[in-house]
Amino acid sequence: MDLNLSGRVVLITGPAKGMGRAISLSFAREGAKLTLLGRDTAAIEPVAAESQALGVEAAVFGCDVTSWAQTEAAVASALAHFGRIDVLVNIAGGSGPIGKTGWNTTTEEFNDIVELNMTGCFNTCRAVLPAMIAQQSGRIVNVGGTFGMRGRAGRLAYSSSKWGLRGLTKSLALEAGPHGINVNCVAPGMVDGPRFRDKVCANLARERGISLEEAMALHAADYALRRVSTDQDVAHACLFLASDAARQITGVDLPVDGGWAML
Repeated sequence: MDLNLSGRVVLITGPAKGMGRAISLSFAREGAKLTLLGRDTAAIEPVAAESQALGVEAAVFGCDVTSWAQTEAAVASALAHFGRIDVLVNIAGGSGPIGKTGWNTTTEEFNDIVELNMTGCFNTCRAVLPAMIAQQSGRIVNVGGTFGMRGRAGRLAYSSSKWGLRGLTKSLALEAGPHGINVNCVAPGMVDGPRFRDKVCANLARERGISLEEAMALHAADYALRRVSTDQDVAHACLFLASDAARQITGVDLPVDGGWAML
């Protein structure tokens, strides 16, 4: 299926590694032009170079999405460079404290992850929507998480931030829909990679007194498909929701978790 993404301008936050890199390169393979935003531009440049090697234009702009001033300036620079923004993919985020109860989580820890996972997405949406409204078209894909659909003990701060992102997504879908703009949320479950292995599985292994491999197998056993998602699984969902194939879909939470959150 031709997703008709060639030539579209896609703004992606958090593109340097993991899901961000996979999603960015997937859009590049579809022929999209990329605007890559992040705090560490040196870490993003290799992704831009890989995208350019695939034959598409990629521009990098420094931006801390928790800062409205920086976000507004970066989006203005992207609009000046490309003339439009067709798709926004919000990936930048963090995991917050792992294995801590709510009463052991500090206010600072809670606020930090809510600011990154929620306020960051709010800032980018707020910055791009006037341009999308002016062109009467656009797609916004927020990358949430299944812990924002079922909750998770030991992950209160993270889970709260992702529940909030769902509310942001649904409210914006209602507000922006009359302007031809779709707003959706992709909700990955556990995604294989350094964060999953070195933080989540390592913490479980310590708690249970088991090996890292056994901890990974325990996580996989939670899912109907008995496997942990990959970066590319999440990228495919983002491509779909950004494409014309999803033209009549808005305000949804799409779990990419092998069957956990909805089963």
